[in-house]
Amino acid sequence: MLDVEVLKALGNEKRLTVMEWLRDPVAHFPPQRDGDLVEDGVCSVFIADKLGVSQPTASEHLKLLTSAGLLRARRRRQWTFYRRDEERIAEVKSMFEEEL
Repeated sequence: MLDVEVLKALGNEKRLTVMEWLRDPVAHFPPQRDGDLVEDGVCSVFIADKLGVSQPTASEHLKLLTSAGLLRARRRRQWTFYRRDEERIAEVKSMFEEEL
């Protein structure tokens, strides 16, 4: 059965867009000074800027995706970096297939 948190996280166009961007962060975000886009993830500030939303709004979107297990957050100094959790995403895809 599908998790309500996953459905809530995926039920927003901006969150789906973030998930798509993070599939290939090098293609969608500029290089970072404090972390590798692929290994460490993308800084939440870059995600907020690209989404065109305030930092608190972006943080709420990222929190929902992280709570659902779709993203992994990593703190580095005062910044938080996000990357996709491909194992969890594969589990979710499998759950969707089973539901159909």
